[in-house]
Amino acid sequence: MKFPLVRAVSGRIVPNRFSGVLAVALLTCACTMSQTKSGPVDPGVRGGPARAGGPLPGLTADETAFFHDGEGRFAETEVVQGGSNNGLGPRFNSNQCLSCHAQPASGGSSPANDPLPDVAHANGAKNSVPWFIAPNGPVREVRFKKSNGVPDGNVHALFVITGRSDALGCNIAQFDFLPAGNPLTGQGGNRNIIFRIPTPMFGAGLIEAIPDSVILANHQANATEKKALGISGHPNAHLSGNVNRSANDGTITRFGWKAQNKSLLLFGAEAYNVEMGISNELFPQKRDETASCLFTATPNDALNFTPPATSAISNPAVISDIEAFANFMRMLAPPTPAPDTPTIANGRATFIKVGCAHCHTPALTTGTMIASGSGTVPSAALSNQTAHLWSDLLVHHMGKGLADGITQGAAGPDEFRTAPLWGVGQRIFFLHDGRTSNLVEAIKAHKSRGSEANRVINHFNKVSTEEQQGIIDFLRSL
Repeated sequence: MKFPLVRAVSGRIVPNRFSGVLAVALLTCACTMSQTKSGPVDPGVRGGPARAGGPLPGLTADETAFFHDGEGRFAETEVVQGGSNNGLGPRFNSNQCLSCHAQPASGGSSPANDPLPDVAHANGAKNSVPWFIAPNGPVREVRFKKSNGVPDGNVHALFVITGRSDALGCNIAQFDFLPAGNPLTGQGGNRNIIFRIPTPMFGAGLIEAIPDSVILANHQANATEKKALGISGHPNAHLSGNVNRSANDGTITRFGWKAQNKSLLLFGAEAYNVEMGISNELFPQKRDETASCLFTATPNDALNFTPPATSAISNPAVISDIEAFANFMRMLAPPTPAPDTPTIANGRATFIKVGCAHCHTPALTTGTMIASGSGTVPSAALSNQTAHLWSDLLVHHMGKGLADGITQGAAGPDEFRTAPLWGVGQRIFFLHDGRTSNLVEAIKAHKSRGSEANRVINHFNKVSTEEQQGIIDFLRSL
């Protein structure tokens, strides 16, 4: 199978950025032309180096070894059977973590060139490419609002292993996603389906390391100003409706579009099963148990008891893939913003002035003693760190215009986690479903009936075009 998305450099797999240059240029041109000259203009994806995808500064030798082990597994291509990475399917969205998290580097978001059309036909599969998967559109997963007349909300995989040379005897059909709508925006078409695009994982370990008490204190800060703007928010709470909380232990959940996942291990394990169909020790069952389509023992991914040690101190080979994914994400550095300029500084000040920063909190601080591979020695790279994430990690009502009709935990049909903005300067697709590549459109989409952002967007609309442009330029610097 051919992946224009990646290339090998010194034995490591990294995104092939050249393959996306033309698509990014076209997207930038298209979104610039679509804007009026009198309003702010999104200049498009910031050029220059990715400034993302590397390890956190200050990692120990052991932490660095486990980071690179996870990075390698993140790029591996999965097969059904007969290869080195088995267990794909029976239903799946892609066959590689990196295919979804590649922009602008490994661990990021949806790339400019969607790899899913190639994935659909890998190893002889006869899948049809769904209408909402466009070559220059975002990677998307699909959730059904209802199934058989009752609320659903689950991911319904795009592809099946039927017809693959490594899945002989399997004969199941793809789900039906018709009628079709606009393939690039995903709007229109089947009203029973909604989309999600990949969330970037840069700096995820710092987000995991932020104490609940810090999130709650920030929630209570500037309460008068927030109330005046109609901003409330909560943490996906099962308890008293005041935060996104795990139903298991009552602590705050923080990963995913609706802050539905508690930890990076859970996030990675769920994605392995839901996106690639690979069962693991947290999700031991296949999501489709058609007997003729099961070819390997479950769980497919588990601890490796027998590999020889790679060193007397560290042996990353013994851990499972989901643990390796979690290690990679946990020790993945946040993006480095572009150097500050007077224009960027003014835009940042206006962003704060109009009220955006009440939800997109500039920074939160990690805990004082955060462990990585050791439960007794705190990790210097994760402890006492200022995370410039531009998010409060709460969920907020975003109104009818962005509502997806899906409830996850206590995050309701129109509620979403405040998306961290670090790295947004090099993102291509915006909002939970990737409906736009234009930051101006993404900002304006925050306003609709029932949105907590309505008054903030009114403030944005009232400032001068120069000040609006400053906000856009600031965001593209992140």
